[in-house]
Amino acid sequence: MHIYMYISYFTAMGGASFSQPWRSMPWTNEENLNFIKSYKPQNNDVENLRILLHGPVGAGKSSFINSLESVLLGRVTGRVMTDTISANSFTKKYKAFKIHKDPESFYPFIFNDTMGFEQRNGMNVEDIKLALMGHVTEGYKPIPGVQLKESDQGYNSCPSLDDKVHALVCVMPADLVSLISDEVVKKMRDVRLAASDMGIPQLAILTKVDEACPEVKNNIKNVYESIYLKEQVDKFSLMLGIPQNCIFLVKNYESELQTNEDINGPILIALRQMIVYGEDFINNL
Repeated sequence: MHIYMYISYFTAMGGASFSQPWRSMPWTNEENLNFIKSYKPQNNDVENLRILLHGPVGAGKSSFINSLESVLLGRVTGRVMTDTISANSFTKKYKAFKIHKDPESFYPFIFNDTMGFEQRNGMNVEDIKLALMGHVTEGYKPIPGVQLKESDQGYNSCPSLDDKVHALVCVMPADLVSLISDEVVKKMRDVRLAASDMGIPQLAILTKVDEACPEVKNNIKNVYESIYLKEQVDKFSLMLGIPQNCIFLVKNYESELQTNEDINGPILIALRQMIVYGEDFINNL
């Protein structure tokens, strides 16, 4: 009786696993890192591939940028400010982040961090749509409920191809997929549909996988063996319409003081696919 109760509770908390991974990792960390380090946009009109992150408050967008930088620099960084207790968006401005490749140069991709969506406040959906088209300048401070206008200082009236977004990434906590409000889902869906109309590829990352599944908390290598996480990918795919092979599971660097290959792996896979999808987009323009 006690054993049965324990197993039921453990399974309910996301502890059950498949006997085999439901997704294989086709490349090693070294192969992914070499791909990323050698990447350069083939379209001569694009200096940097632009990847925009959006999602609800507290999803881990800023932490994901820090984690990417940590993986690529080989040390844990915290350049993008984050907050672990606020119920409102800690990111207040539309910001662009580049990652140093060496002391003299940057990787040829830019991540745009946005204010999180909230049920009634947060980032304005129409502002995100303008950002997709390159009309929002870096440093613009969105006002909840107020749309950016052409006459405003933060409006870029003549965006270049480099200013426009080349890949859209929705960031969502894996443990909150079933709890997200209908209002926030509608906002994320509206952004996705707008990106689809523009032909912009869309991907998603589910963060905080270690908080969602005890098996993954014990060993990040179990991330693609978790039954619970597979269910969250299925739910999120149905929720937003993003194909399952465009949804990636990651654990951001949070409590760690050093990088490690097991955490790096899923992050590198996600980044590689963002680059691949974005590169395909700019080459078809």
